[in-house]
Amino acid sequence: MFRMLDDGTYGVAGYTGDEEEVIIPGVYNGMPVTIICDDVFKGHAEIRNVSIPDTVTDIGGFVFDGCTSLRSVKLPKQLRYMWQYAFVRSSVEEIEIPEKVKDIVPFTFKDCRDLKKVVCSPALREISAWAFEGCGALTELVTGPDTRISDKAFEKPADTQV
Repeated sequence: MFRMLDDGTYGVAGYTGDEEEVIIPGVYNGMPVTIICDDVFKGHAEIRNVSIPDTVTDIGGFVFDGCTSLRSVKLPKQLRYMWQYAFVRSSVEEIEIPEKVKDIVPFTFKDCRDLKKVVCSPALREISAWAFEGCGALTELVTGPDTRISDKAFEKPADTQV
C-alpha cells in the first residue's frame, strides 16, 4: 500500500503479503517512492530479503521490527535517515550504511541479536547513545576517522521499555 506525501512523492504505508523476498518499486503512479513509513514490515517473520530502491531517502521507525528471518538489507544510496527503532528486533546480520546517512540515532538497531558487522561510510558524523543496545554479537564496526561514537552506543538506558 502506498500513500502520497506532501511533496508529491509516495511512501510505502503498509504491507499485507507473505513473501520471503520483497521488492519495493522505485516509482508508483509515475512518482518516486521516497519513504518507507513506520511499522510497514513489522512482525513479518517470513521476510528474508527486502530490495529497497535508490529513490528511498527515509526508513521510518519499527519498519523491520520482528523480521526474524531478515539477514541482510542493502540500503539505498540516497538514504539520509533511519528513524529510531528502524531495525529493532530484526535478525539482520550485516549492514552497510550509505554515505548520505550522517547519524545513527538511538535504538536504530536495538536488540538485533544476530548483527555481526556494520560498515559505515566515512561521511557518518555520529553514532548516538543506545544505537546498538542489545547487539551482543556485533564484533565489527567500521567507521571513518571522524565518526563520533557515543560511549553509550552499546549500552541499555535505565528506563527502556520497548
